[in-house]
Parts: sequence; structure tokens; C-alpha cells
Amino acid sequence: MAKASKTRASKQAYVSQNQLILSGFETPFDNKLDQSNRWIKLAHQIPWDNIVNVYTQTLFNDTTGASNINPRVVLGCIMIKHMCNLSDEETILQIQENMYMQYFIGYSSFSNEAPFDPSLFVEIRKRFGVEQINSINEKIVGLSQAKNSSTKNENNSSPTKNNPPPSEDQNNSDTINDENKKELDKKTHDGRLIIDATACPQDISYPTDLNLLNDAREKSQELIGVLYVQYLHKKKPRTYRKQARKAYLNTAMKRQKTRKEIRKALRKQLNYLKRNLGHIEKLHQAYPKGKTPLTEREQTYLLVIQELYSQQYQMFREKTHSIEDRIVSIHQPYVRPIVRGKEKAKVEFGAKIQLSLVAGYAFLDVLSWDAFNEGTKLLLAVENHKKRTGYYPIEVLADKIYCNRNNRKQLKELGIRLLAKPLGRPSAMNTEHVSPGERNPIEGKFGQGKTSYGLGRIKARLENTSESWIASIILVLNLVKLAGQAPLSIIENLIQNIMRWCKIKNNLTLLFQ
Repeated sequence: MAKASKTRASKQAYVSQNQLILSGFETPFDNKLDQSNRWIKLAHQIPWDNIVNVYTQTLFNDTTGASNINPRVVLGCIMIKHMCNLSDEETILQIQENMYMQYFIGYSSFSNEAPFDPSLFVEIRKRFGVEQINSINEKIVGLSQAKNSSTKNENNSSPTKNNPPPSEDQNNSDTINDENKKELDKKTHDGRLIIDATACPQDISYPTDLNLLNDAREKSQELIGVLYVQYLHKKKPRTYRKQARKAYLNTAMKRQKTRKEIRKALRKQLNYLKRNLGHIEKLHQAYPKGKTPLTEREQTYLLVIQELYSQQYQMFREKTHSIEDRIVSIHQPYVRPIVRGKEKAKVEFGAKIQLSLVAGYAFLDVLSWDAFNEGTKLLLAVENHKKRTGYYPIEVLADKIYCNRNNRKQLKELGIRLLAKPLGRPSAMNTEHVSPGERNPIEGKFGQGKTSYGLGRIKARLENTSESWIASIILVLNLVKLAGQAPLSIIENLIQNIMRWCKIKNNLTLLFQ
């Protein structure tokens, strides 16, 4: 892991956002920055104390110890990276140049030094898994909703013209209010749940059988160069790399390729790759048992190439283009093809996710590299909703594939209303229907994530870092919504202050009269 830059701001201990600040001793940031800036408003909306606790408890223990970098700096840099859809290097440069971003990540004054080395992002993504990001996501959303509900209750309970202070008659009705509270405690259903699934394409070249075999052949040639030692093997095996490259280009460079030409080119590349794998096995046998010059990464490449050859040979022999757990990239072998059936791309290559949308906030329920049937994940989303909110949803809005007979039956037993087209022939008496636009919010979330925040092109190279990348984007989608609520809260506070001032003014006029 690259060493972090030794800056005072990023190395200092975390300071709670609720720390008491004395009047007249504010930091230069508090005195000079524009309070209406989006980063300042968002910094005040995020419950940093809670998410820092989640970060430190889940990522560090007694054996590893705590990080020497301020947790808020780490979390803030991840948020900025995905909110602005920047690369690792560009994220550090933007923070280094922008004082509002530095305020957002917890700096007390402007610094010209980088918070840490950009390569540290990789290690952060390795340790920062989906579960940790989901827990932070739920913390932020839960606390923001609780804060909004508490402010509403305070506004409703404050004595105004519409809400005068309780009288004796109202005091006599306390027993009725207690009964209403008991009824609320018995409530088991609340809110609406919208669910849907989509694919997150990985940043790989479009996989064709001919290109995959060529990449595997070239990698096998590199492995032969690593394994060959002159005193141990004497004569270096021939790989015919020039003839193999020429045979590949003769077909790959053609605009129009017939099936016969493609099949002939595949047979040649399969033969070249088979020859190279045989040479690798013989070179390995010359080494003492249990010893090999190949690194762990090169051994992984060898296993992937062997599996790729067996898959391609089986498809070539059976004249098919599909096989179970098909490898579409030797560099990212965990990526699988996801059949989507869309007009733009019938097949996408990446992870498949399922999101739940509650009150405009998104939650990641399922992340899988293998294609799955969405109908089997509906009840999982319902149970996750209960864990987050404490209630089952009143109604569920889902795509047609979720609305099978088994799911309808189980939702009915749970007392949940499914907003979907009824099974069977349409009845003239049935007036209940779902308009096409009701599922637009979750489709809009997918479009927002893919268009603006990089969900449509995951650029991480490892399996766990790709999962962390996807979960971070879902977190950013909620932060953007949270930031959109910031101006509303400012307006509400302004209105409350004006009302208080008017009330004080009226009291003063009555006093002097």
C-alpha cells in the first residue's frame, strides 16, 4: 500500500461535528466561505459521527489497529470521487485545489498538499466492502428521515395561532391521545416499496471468441517466457507467434466476416493455444516439485487461460455460443454476460444489482456477478425493508417478472398490496390498475447513476473493488437527494426565525401599550 502524504489536515484525529465552537473563535473557513455552497450544505446534512463510527468499527480491530488518516477525509474523498465522477488522480487534484471540498472532508483551513496518494484509493476499496457502505447508507438515510420527522413534530407541537397551548379541556383528552399512541405502536405496515434490477457494465472490451483466444494466446506466450530457463530446459519451445498473429489479423481486420472464415480462424487460434499450454506443462515438469517461478497473479492467469480454452473448444465442437459460467475477459474472469434484451445492448457484461427505492432513497439489496431471476428476490427486498424501517411496506410496486403466483400469495399473507396487473383475463369490473409512470422513480435512479455517476461503466479491475465502486455510487445517489433537501431546510429555518421575530415584536408592542 502506498504511503499517504504526511499532511497535517489528513493525519489529525477526527473531530466531532457537534464540537462546541465559541463565538469569536471560528476557523477561517467558517468566517470566509459562502454558506450557500453545495459542499457546505451537504457537510452539515451528513451525520459524520455515526458513519465514522461504522467505518472504524467495521474496518479496524485490535489486530490491525486504526488508520493514521482521518476517517472523514477517507469517506469524504470517496463521496467526492463518485459525486463528480472523477478518476482517482483527478479526485485528489480537485480536492487539493478546491477549498469547499476541503471543508467538506473536514479541514479546518486551506492546504496546498494532497490529502493522500491516489493509489491509496485501491486499498480503501479493497477494505471498504458492500456491507460497510450499505450500513453507512442506511445510517445516513435513517438519521435524515428521523431528523425530518422530529422537525415536523416540533413545528406541529409549537404554540402558534393554529396550534394554541393546551387548555384544560385538552388535558382531559390525554387518555384519548394515549390510546392513539398505542394504536400507532401496533402499526405493522408503512410506506411504499419500489424495486427493480439492472446491470452495471464493466469497463472491458466487447468480448468476441476470436479476440478472447488471441488474448489468451499472447498471455500464454508471456508465461512461457517466464518459465523458460536455458540451463534447465535447454531449447526454448517454439510458439509460432508471428504466424498466429498474422492469422488473427487476416480475419479480425475484415469488416465483413463469414461464418466459415470465423470458424477457420477460431480453429487456428485454438490449435496455437493448445500447443502453448502443452509447452507450459512440460516446462513446469522440469522444476522441482512445489516450486515455480510464476507469481500468484501469473498462476491465476494460467488457470483462467486453461478454463477459457476448455470452454471455447467445447463451444467450437458443439457449434454453440453459450456455456455455463462463460469467461468474457481473461483479466477480469469474474465478469459474466447478463442478457438484458434491451434494444441498445441485448447482452451486457458486468454485475447485476437489485435496488429498493423508499421515499426517494435507494438501497442495494442484491449484487451478483451471475444472472439471477428477479422473481426470487422480491421477498428479500420486503424483509430488508422491515429491517430498515421496522415495518412491512403497505404496497409494493415491481416489474412484471416479480409478480408471479408465489410472490402474490406470500405478499397477500403478509398483508401487503401488490400494485400490478392481475393475473388472468382482464375483468370489466376491475378498476384497479397501475399507470406506466408509477415506476419512473426507480428507472430515473438507474439513469441518474449510469449517466452522471459512472454506474454505466465500472472502471475497477478487481471483484471486490468493483463491488465497492457500485455500492459507493448508490451511496452518492442518496447524498445527492440529501443535498437537494438542504435548501428546503434552510428556508424552513428562515420562516421559523421570522415567525419568532414577529411574535417577539407583537409581545413588545402589547407590553408598551
